[in-house]
Amino acid sequence: MIPEIGHFALILALSLALVQTLFPLIGAAQGIPNWMAVARPAAVGQFVFMSIAYGCLTYAFFTNDFSVLYVAGHSNSALPDIYRIVSVWGGHEGSMLLWTVMLSFWTVAVVIFSRSLPQITATRVIAIMGFLSVGFLLFMLLTSNPFDRFPSLSQVPADGRDLNPLLQDPGLVIHPPMLYMGYVGFSVAFSFAIAALLGGKLDSAWVRWSRPWTLVAWLFLTLGIVLGSWWAYYELGWGGWWFWDPVENASFMPWLIGTALIHSLAVTEKRSAFKNWTVLLAIIAFALSLLGTFLVRSGVLTSVHAFATDPERGIFILMFLGVVVGISLLLYAWRAPTVGKGGHFNALSKETLLLTNNILLVVACGGVLLGTLYPLFLDALNMGKISVGPPYFSVVFFWIMAPLMLLLGIGPIVRWKSDQAKTLFIHLRYTLLISIILGLVLPVLVIGKAGLTVFPGIAVAIWIFLTSLQNLGDRARHSRKLPLSFYGMTVAHIGVAVFVVGVTVSNAFSVEKDVRMEPNKPLALAGGYRFIFEGTHTVKGPNYDAQAGVVRVFKNDKEIKVLYPEKRFYRVQQMPMTEAAIDWGFTRDIYIALGEPLDNGAWSVRVYYKPFIRWIWLGGFLMALGGLLSAGDKRYRRTVSSRSATVSVS
Repeated sequence: MIPEIGHFALILALSLALVQTLFPLIGAAQGIPNWMAVARPAAVGQFVFMSIAYGCLTYAFFTNDFSVLYVAGHSNSALPDIYRIVSVWGGHEGSMLLWTVMLSFWTVAVVIFSRSLPQITATRVIAIMGFLSVGFLLFMLLTSNPFDRFPSLSQVPADGRDLNPLLQDPGLVIHPPMLYMGYVGFSVAFSFAIAALLGGKLDSAWVRWSRPWTLVAWLFLTLGIVLGSWWAYYELGWGGWWFWDPVENASFMPWLIGTALIHSLAVTEKRSAFKNWTVLLAIIAFALSLLGTFLVRSGVLTSVHAFATDPERGIFILMFLGVVVGISLLLYAWRAPTVGKGGHFNALSKETLLLTNNILLVVACGGVLLGTLYPLFLDALNMGKISVGPPYFSVVFFWIMAPLMLLLGIGPIVRWKSDQAKTLFIHLRYTLLISIILGLVLPVLVIGKAGLTVFPGIAVAIWIFLTSLQNLGDRARHSRKLPLSFYGMTVAHIGVAVFVVGVTVSNAFSVEKDVRMEPNKPLALAGGYRFIFEGTHTVKGPNYDAQAGVVRVFKNDKEIKVLYPEKRFYRVQQMPMTEAAIDWGFTRDIYIALGEPLDNGAWSVRVYYKPFIRWIWLGGFLMALGGLLSAGDKRYRRTVSSRSATVSVS
């Protein structure tokens, strides 16, 4: 009975989403206030019924209701309670339900925090988000219903197939919700942009309204990507943090465009420039979120992250993507020619550097998009199968991002409208000199190694860090109270510097060995580390059996840690899994993963020394913190008046 209630709740949510879309848009077009007023209660009602549906599916998982097809395919009675709860989003149908619940949540958030907006603007935004909900609810009800039951009781299995062992990890608890909050959050910026196009008023007002929403969506997506990278690092047993997997790219592309959108919003709000840029970036950011949904669920690619689905689902998403993007671009083409170009600015100005920033980010996204989709196009045209791997992405991305990293230090310091190259050079000459010197010296002092391969990365990271502090000092001398968004920008840029250090050092100085380890025979590694393997013992888990190794780690002949890597075998799915053991530190990780058992008690073992790899994720968290600080700027919470179109708050 509970699954039927959930199914019925989805139908009611779809009905309210249709009301939320049609009545307000018609009311706004015809000037009927009562029809426009329907938007807010309909959005709240939709969220209530979506929450009921989600609760029903969670209950079905928790009570092991294997008469539900989705529960039987993604759970098992031996599964620990926490994984039974989060198994709700462990497969295709449940993850789509989570996506749609979050879309309704973001809509209600707009309802709550948009009281100060003009009624017609708020109505249009809520109605557009309702249209998006209609698409996803139809997708679920027609092709991906999570509440479908087995046709007859005789077909109901005694137990479920179990959750994919790759997903039986704490990362599943937090990574997908964070990622989806970011994906879906860009729908708010998209809806504000389309509402502005419908109203024909691409002024600073809509930018001010949408800017904090974009920042919050961006910080969630940043956290989701960072957590996904960390999860893959320790769970897959390969010791890497990014593989340029197509599904990884699917989340990275909207992040790149979202980053460009944040900077473009700032220029539009402050200088009334880049209006067309800003609207187009808002459309593209959400379009790429939808494209990621298509790639993951269409079956057109093979990935450890992808859901095994039938083509019917992919066709539906592709059609919905075409409708959303097609209508948006047609509307943009209609309104864009009437938009003013904003104030004049010289070649050396903050506007020019931010424009260059946006161009580089869009080109980088285009390079990633090309590498992701090109093999699919060739395959679809029967022109052969090719694989575009990390070498392509690393080379293309490096040459696009290198100039961006240099601009990152200069951009915040350059003045609006116009600046002088000589004045700027004099102001930054000592910072540049110190960055070059420290880029040469620090690798030797900290790691004990030098090399031209790490010099550019270390020097650029120091350059970003020092210029960020210098800009902070300059602004503090001229203003006793700086806005919170300024501190957010500074923290985010320092996060980029920390990230660059982590990538540069870990890539250059990591030591990786695949070795045969026999009991009580030492293995020496770089940095004065030595390892002694003492054999394995059996560990019995709730739904798996494991062989746990015992590895003692020594540094300069002093024992510092005992690690217990595991080789697990999940009984239901008959799948082996590697659980790496990691001794982590601020400046290095020691990473050990068991391979396969060999003769005489020996095992094949992967031993990695990863210097500064934690700085990669620390940098990502600092970027997200910067986004949080910027979104928390109290100026965004002020009542938006009719003057907001002409008053700058930057």
